[in-house]
Amino acid sequence: QVQLVESGGGLAQAGGSLRLSCVASGRTFSSYAMGWFRQAPGKERDVVAITSTGGANYYTDSVKGRFTISRDNAKNTVTLEMNSLKPEDTAVYYCAAGGILARLQIGMPDYWGQGTQVTVSS
Repeated sequence: QVQLVESGGGLAQAGGSLRLSCVASGRTFSSYAMGWFRQAPGKERDVVAITSTGGANYYTDSVKGRFTISRDNAKNTVTLEMNSLKPEDTAVYYCAAGGILARLQIGMPDYWGQGTQVTVSS
């Protein structure tokens, strides 16, 4: 069992920055692909960024060049640096862990965090 706890959400102005962190319990963090997803009101939960066990990163087109995902296996932590924020980035952001990268990529992780709200004002 893995528990994921997110932190770092909040309110930012357009053009500003926020940093989200997700700490995972357990001793097998390095064996999981990790990702960040987001869900805006009335919309489906969509992938934002994923980092594989080998450190390869994937970003959805709308955040490329603005968001950076990174992982620290020694600290069981995955971080999402969000810069040049836009109002359309407003959503609940979820951390996710997947033992199989392909399942994580289609939104079927093994574990979800509880979510953290990010609100970007114009």
